[in-house]
Amino acid sequence: MNSYSSEHIRNVLFAGHGGTGKTTLSESLLYLSGVLDRPGRVEDGNTVFDFEEEEKQKQLSISLAISPMEWKNCKINLMDSPGYTDFIGEVQTGLGVCDTVCFVISAVEGVQVQHEILWELARTAHLPRFIFLNKCDRERASVPRVTAQLVEKFGVGITPLQIPLGAEKDFRGLIGLLDNLAWEYKNGIPKEVAIPPELREHTADLRQQAVETIVENDEELLERYFADEDIEGGPLFHALRTGITRAETFPVIYGAATELIGIDRLAHLITKSTPSPLAHSPFRETRKKSEDRFPLENARERAPTLYIFKTITDPFVGQINYFRVAAGNIKKDDHLYNLRCTKDERLHQLFIPFGKDQQNAETFAYGDIGAVGKLSGTITGDTLSDPHNPILLAPTAVAKPVYALAISPKTSGDDDKLTTSLQRILLEDASLQIERNAETHQTLLWGMGETHLLTTIDRLRQRFGVEVTTEDPKNPYRETAGSPSDFEGKHKKQSGGHGQFGVAHIRLDPLPRGAGYEFVDQVVGGAIPKQYIPAVDKGVREALAKGPLGSYPIVDIRVTLDNGKAHSVDSDENSFRMAGKLALQGAIDQASPVLLEPICTLEVLVPNEFAGDISGDVSARRGHIQGMENLGDRKTLIKALVPQAEMHKYAIDLRSKTGGHASFTLEFHHYEKVPAHLVTKILHS
Repeated sequence: MNSYSSEHIRNVLFAGHGGTGKTTLSESLLYLSGVLDRPGRVEDGNTVFDFEEEEKQKQLSISLAISPMEWKNCKINLMDSPGYTDFIGEVQTGLGVCDTVCFVISAVEGVQVQHEILWELARTAHLPRFIFLNKCDRERASVPRVTAQLVEKFGVGITPLQIPLGAEKDFRGLIGLLDNLAWEYKNGIPKEVAIPPELREHTADLRQQAVETIVENDEELLERYFADEDIEGGPLFHALRTGITRAETFPVIYGAATELIGIDRLAHLITKSTPSPLAHSPFRETRKKSEDRFPLENARERAPTLYIFKTITDPFVGQINYFRVAAGNIKKDDHLYNLRCTKDERLHQLFIPFGKDQQNAETFAYGDIGAVGKLSGTITGDTLSDPHNPILLAPTAVAKPVYALAISPKTSGDDDKLTTSLQRILLEDASLQIERNAETHQTLLWGMGETHLLTTIDRLRQRFGVEVTTEDPKNPYRETAGSPSDFEGKHKKQSGGHGQFGVAHIRLDPLPRGAGYEFVDQVVGGAIPKQYIPAVDKGVREALAKGPLGSYPIVDIRVTLDNGKAHSVDSDENSFRMAGKLALQGAIDQASPVLLEPICTLEVLVPNEFAGDISGDVSARRGHIQGMENLGDRKTLIKALVPQAEMHKYAIDLRSKTGGHASFTLEFHHYEKVPAHLVTKILHS
């Protein structure tokens, strides 16, 4: 592939709901540009973009995949992203390094939930956007219906640039509104034809509407428009590019990826009307000694800087880091510095990624996307920059995981292998997390949903040969005293010679929730020698590990040591440690022990029409609504306190109840007494 300067580079992310044809569209572009001899098919498992075994088996995209193509003296870095909510972290990764987002929407199903979620993410990031309405050749496809839906959902700025020729199975071509030309397609090859007479008036009306929207991006053109001048050609396309770059104009074009209709028009739109890296920088710099962040200025002229946005493991090359050139230009064998791990990295192997394959490269210009192999300490989110003036770029924000499964190796000998495999998978997927819960002694794998975690478990088996078992996470219950009590712990042992003797009398008092453990020494008269009092405290602490109800940790109590007995010969630290342990065990048994459960703060962001149902569902989960706030934009924020035990499958249930339109956060708040009618059920589960 030829080398390209920054002004001739386009970084485009294909985003949308699952099943809209993003991967097929990307394959068609590669075929039409000459990268492929024929486009791959998702059903056949031979696409450039869905190259992982899990993707081939499930016939859906799981990871962000990249391949460049050349078109009209431009290099287009195509980024194909997953369409299902469980893999939104991969889409967010792509949003963090692209310059334009192409939303792929089916002309049959129309706007779906993932489109709305991703549109909002792109809007928040001020990313340029346009829409490719795919599957116009399918039964029940309706361009007018879906185009109207686009205006309803996404509002001002939606600007159709074409009119379809034919509908459903008769869809055969397009009329371009800005250039007043029509094309019919055969085997992906367009042939210019006359605009049908019955569509000329309709074409003129829609062209007028498109021009009216586009000239608003250029004051001079706007004046000419109001002077009734006919505006066409270069100035009109320049104004369109300005509107797209400002994220104020959102063009809509049509096509059918499987029939190669409109694919060339899509490539033309990308090269002629979307911004190059010179017009958009997705990065913010974080100073080493400050949290201040600011846009990179004059980035092309600055020292070479790479942002690492993705990591994969190739069976032949090893670890490969995908990067975007955030400043300057880079070349093979450059030395850059990783400030996070304080390592000097040499760029021995530079690659142009073509899905799973790589082509060796010598240089990359500012704004380009590439890959580098065999770096020693660099991981996703790192910055590589000038050793003499190292900088850090703010890493791309990825959604926090919301669903967990407890995992363990099927065979005990695979413990180390599982740990190593998980570390490698976590490097590749920023939306996964591992938690080792010290209280429940479980290893928790956190992700964005059940499909996400099951896919990860498949990867462990297929790629690393590690079989795991799964179970629901255990709830970290705790125990406490329900009333005051006292008890004398005696440890006496005589087996000939030097014996063991220690007596400790304690008072036990409940403390408020969250107070923890308190030890008070009130021994008088030397009943227990001072050197043995810490041993009593140590024994009590050991006994706190297992309560009498369900062997859960004991919390929120005060233990007062007020008396005891010692022997001049047989007493020692171990004797009083055992006496303290026995004293606590006896006292807690007599203190009406209470089972405690974790209570979490829940915040649910939900469309207004679902607010009533979701608040009712929260109440049914023993939650207490703390407030409901109307945020505008037809959204309600529900705040509640809810038991953690009721929330394990909440991510799945909330998605089902709202069609995926709601999101939530959950954070630990405090411990609270379990209702009496649930205690027996919990203890016997």
